[in-house]
Amino acid sequence: MATKMYYDKDADLNVLKGKKIAIIGYGIQGRGQALNLRDSGLDIIVSELEGIENYKIAERDGFKPVSAAEAAKQADLIQILTQDHVQAKVYKQAIEPNLKEGKALLFSHGFNIHFKQITPPKNVDVLMVAPKGPGALVRQMYEEKKGVPCLLAVYQDASGKAKDIGLAYAKGIGGTRAGVIETTFKEETETDLFGEQAVLCGGVSELIKAGFETLLDAGYQPEIAYFECLHELKLITDLIYKVGIQGMRKRVSDTAEYGDLTRGKRVITAETRKEMKKILEEVQSGKFAEEWIKENENGRPLYNKLSKADDTHPVEVIGKKLRGMMDWIK
Repeated sequence: MATKMYYDKDADLNVLKGKKIAIIGYGIQGRGQALNLRDSGLDIIVSELEGIENYKIAERDGFKPVSAAEAAKQADLIQILTQDHVQAKVYKQAIEPNLKEGKALLFSHGFNIHFKQITPPKNVDVLMVAPKGPGALVRQMYEEKKGVPCLLAVYQDASGKAKDIGLAYAKGIGGTRAGVIETTFKEETETDLFGEQAVLCGGVSELIKAGFETLLDAGYQPEIAYFECLHELKLITDLIYKVGIQGMRKRVSDTAEYGDLTRGKRVITAETRKEMKKILEEVQSGKFAEEWIKENENGRPLYNKLSKADDTHPVEVIGKKLRGMMDWIK
């Protein structure tokens, strides 16, 4: 069955007219969505912790931030855009006591609903509008009269209008200009976590370091290894982003393409794919979620240790030096 796509013509902003939308958390995603919704003519209230930088940014943007409890009390739609590991606490302390029948709870990532860290009452709509890009891009594209594609999922349709609300919200942030794809909280959460761990963050980071270290161990200069294994990666990913893998292959040299076609599978082996399946299984079973929740409860000992260790990796040391020579990337 073909994937259903929704565009501007499928969404009606009037669904949200006369309603107040709370944005809980004015980080990069919160800022982008709040500004776009306001510019779309909707009534927005922002919640952020007083005194922190994001609070000051919200004030500079013309908002008057309030507490999460106050925002939830006033709002008809409550979009939770704090980090995953604090959402359950914010919900329990500030949002749940202010949820009433007819309100809607929104997310841009399904983690806390799917892994049952948040269990909403049955008399509210629960849905997700997830832009497939960072908040800064969501804002930039909107200002350019374009949009970032979004995912839409309805977890709970108490009003019978949850999908219409989601499409209107997506239109408000510019998503229907590019296209909205319907999904589920389960599919979005599991694919998002897997992608981050196996490909986008974990896979790419380790691939870069492994290639860099291989060249260093063979006696090549770290500067040359950096350019080959990290710096030029942007050129390739930009091409893939614009024209796909095959499009990229047709825009590099024949030598590069032949090396790609004949050597890539020697790096991503059957064993690698087996490990990817294991990572996916850990996501699907909830094992990763349980591990991450406990890691936060315990003060992040492993997270802090591993993150700090990579601060001094040779690729970071030489990269800082070389990026200082490239004014155009600042």
